[in-house]
Amino acid sequence: MDNNKVWFITGASKGFGLSLVKQLLEAGQLVAATSRNQQELIEAVNTKNNNFLPLQVDLANESSVSLALQHTYETFGKIDVVINNAGYGIAGTIEELTDQETRQAFDVNVFATLNVIRYVMPYLRKQRSGHIINIASIAGIAPGMGFAIYSAAKFAVVGLSEVLAADVKNLGIKVTVVAPGAFRTNFLTPDSLALTSNPIADYEDVRATHAKYLKMDGEQAGDPEKAASSIIQIAGEANPPLYLLLGGDAYNRALTKLGSLYQDIEAWKELTCSTDLEHDLQAN
Repeated sequence: MDNNKVWFITGASKGFGLSLVKQLLEAGQLVAATSRNQQELIEAVNTKNNNFLPLQVDLANESSVSLALQHTYETFGKIDVVINNAGYGIAGTIEELTDQETRQAFDVNVFATLNVIRYVMPYLRKQRSGHIINIASIAGIAPGMGFAIYSAAKFAVVGLSEVLAADVKNLGIKVTVVAPGAFRTNFLTPDSLALTSNPIADYEDVRATHAKYLKMDGEQAGDPEKAASSIIQIAGEANPPLYLLLGGDAYNRALTKLGSLYQDIEAWKELTCSTDLEHDLQAN
């Protein structure tokens, strides 16, 4: 690994973010990491390593994000890899979640990512190099029942990552969107997963789905240390993937989604193509 890389990682006090920070510091990397609470981040990482720059950042606040990136650049002289990891889950049907809850979910899962990208791009453009890694979810590719708002937010991360990759390719900047499945982190705990406070009795099947996921806590197949290692690995690739799925469950869900999508597209091909102006002329 290039020992001169500078990493900027959001949501670093737990989960994937914490695993990434610890592994990178052990490998001699330079790491700026953000959290809503700097002291909690310092205690979680538990190191006196001079390569570690802990930052208290409100990712929904543009000024806070801008200052954090400026501090990182002034401290380390460059920024090589940006990992937009901060986020949380939210469970409930659309009508069970309030407008405020929905907007908050998008603020943290989508707009925080956009803020970081917006303010890091001037540094990366100047360097003509860099790698932006956005942590989405398999729910942003193959969503599951009862997680409409979370899936919508992660769909947004997937979509913006695809277009960002095309927009910055000629600037020498790479983009990867990561879609993990179920990993043995604290994602299914109240600290990281918000459940609707307004459950509606008619959604019995949704409640059953939520119960199934909550019961899975501590038994997920995914190893977060291996996930962190995989993310670090692709950051060292000359030609990293646009998509990186993590976990066998993510792989299977994605293939099932692709299969059903293909079937729908082909089943309605005639109606789809009939809307073209040239279609009637060709038919006659």
